[in-house]
Amino acid sequence: MNNSTKRKDRFNFWVYVGFITATFLTFTLCVCVGSVSIPIKELFSSIIIIQVRLPRVLCVAFTGAALSLCGCAMQGLLRNPLAEGSTLGVSSGAALGAVLSMAFGLSIPGVDMSALPFTETTVMAIVFAFLSLLLILGLSYKMDYSLSTNTIILIGVIFSMFVNSIISLVLAFSDEHAKNIIFWMMGSLAGSTYTNVWTLLIALIIFGAVILRYARELNAFAMGEDNARHIGVNVKRVKLIVLISVAALIGVCVSIGGAIGFVGLVIPHMTRMITGSNHKRLLPASIFSGAIFLMLADLVGRIILNPLELPIGVVTSIIGSIVFVYIFYYTRKVG
Repeated sequence: MNNSTKRKDRFNFWVYVGFITATFLTFTLCVCVGSVSIPIKELFSSIIIIQVRLPRVLCVAFTGAALSLCGCAMQGLLRNPLAEGSTLGVSSGAALGAVLSMAFGLSIPGVDMSALPFTETTVMAIVFAFLSLLLILGLSYKMDYSLSTNTIILIGVIFSMFVNSIISLVLAFSDEHAKNIIFWMMGSLAGSTYTNVWTLLIALIIFGAVILRYARELNAFAMGEDNARHIGVNVKRVKLIVLISVAALIGVCVSIGGAIGFVGLVIPHMTRMITGSNHKRLLPASIFSGAIFLMLADLVGRIILNPLELPIGVVTSIIGSIVFVYIFYYTRKVG
């Protein structure tokens, strides 16, 4: 092993140590600070911490990690810097399922929701996320047997516009539930439970591991689908597996936290500035940076207008839009 390789490996090691340390410190800060501040020495003895704040911060961290990982995978897979998990239209589909459940009590026929450890809203959001993915991929395959990137993006954008119009129609006919639906669509993880924590963690472990498994193939996609195919990558198979994994993670995140934008769009770009474009380093680092960003965004939403609370989706949209403009300007200037 030459000196440059050793330096590179040593650099990667300390970068990950930094990410892990920053994640732990951010987690501790977000658990201790809020409308009621808790001293560190009372961290694990306070009822507020154990029953309220700890599950919320854990859900925020796992959601941020999942959204960032999905955005990073989508940008690599589709070779589009504006791609994120919602590019597929799966996020809109999951939102539609949740909105129909909240407005009209829609549920799966013949299934006793009370026997499940999830709410009807969560189950319907996940189901609609998968149905949306099947519909989008089915239409894309009908139009283009090769499932090209442009076709998938086009169908995803059109599907999102169609679904958003249906959601607007539902809001127009659900006066008594409109306020709750609008607040949910802004994105919020207030009231998260340990059931939500386990749901997000299990989804992140299973589908996150699948995405990480295809880091090498995502590097090949950066050279173009034709080049990836020439070096032995099964383009269609990899694309389907990654898209299904992203859809599953997005569906779970939306079902629990609502629509939280800009995490999957901005964080991978920021992380790429630190780790480079190699997905073997970029994907794991995006998990930590996404968790850190969303925990800090949730903290800002909790304390900036204390005792009022801003929805986390509003905070991420404000911060994310400003950061994205800066990143775009910086990359153009450097380029």
